[in-house]
Amino acid sequence: MVFDRPLLLLMILVIEAAVGYPQWVYRAARHPVVWIGWLITTVERRWNSGDARRRWFAGCALLVLLVLVTGGCGWVITAVSDHSIVGATALVLFSTTLLAQRSLHDHVAAVLRPLTAGDLDGARRAVAHIVGRDTAALDEEGVATAAIESLSESFCDGIVAPAFWFLVAGLPGLLVHKAINTADSSVGHKDERYRHFGWASARADDLMNLIPARIAGLLICVAGLGGVRVMFRDAPRHASPNGGWPEAAMAGVLARQLGGTVTYDGELATRALLGGGPRPDAASLRTALGIYWRACVMLWLIVGGLAWLR
Repeated sequence: MVFDRPLLLLMILVIEAAVGYPQWVYRAARHPVVWIGWLITTVERRWNSGDARRRWFAGCALLVLLVLVTGGCGWVITAVSDHSIVGATALVLFSTTLLAQRSLHDHVAAVLRPLTAGDLDGARRAVAHIVGRDTAALDEEGVATAAIESLSESFCDGIVAPAFWFLVAGLPGLLVHKAINTADSSVGHKDERYRHFGWASARADDLMNLIPARIAGLLICVAGLGGVRVMFRDAPRHASPNGGWPEAAMAGVLARQLGGTVTYDGELATRALLGGGPRPDAASLRTALGIYWRACVMLWLIVGGLAWLR
């Protein structure tokens, strides 16, 4: 028998939210993203050289290699596991490693706890694990803003987009999305080293998140009972074609202002302002976590509805 994708996805979402990725498994076998990252790093070191044209072609070759390797692995795993209860269970358990509901909550909650207790240094250290900006000088509003922005954008990248691509193309689609997203994080930068080599990975990631980002934004708006007007107004202002949708949605729901100037490695970066009202505080971050979980449950209900209709 062949198992229904929506039903498999519903099991994946619920199990991952309940147990996350056990540390003993991580210590024994690492995480699939670690292995994908190793492949990207190895290829980048060997291929990212020469003039701009050579680097551009090498970056396109990396993208093709990632799609073939990860999509092929997903196809093999699916072919082996798709016709038995034991195989389907193994597929579900493996797929839970590629979503991040529990992990994202735990990382953001680790920021909220010290921030609520007035331990600003502890909150800065915690938020440094989930954002790339400089955190040493952030005040309460800066820490809360960084955590809420990371929570919102990662809701798309780590949950909605992987779920979407599993529905579209099964485990191969999920693995390809995770590989491209990892490549974008690793080499999809605009500095001198990666501008040409990472172009293909960055554009592919934009394309794969195009629909999921808008779905994520709408889920946040419905979960928070508002924010739609702010999302449609402010999302296009964001530097990313996708990141602004869930972030602007969260800003609208919270009636708080996100975005603005930050620093990366001491360099100022001016970003668009999203939403209105005061800057977020610890209470805003707590509210955002609640909205996040309601949006996750809404995603489960939608997937469950698709499974029922099938």
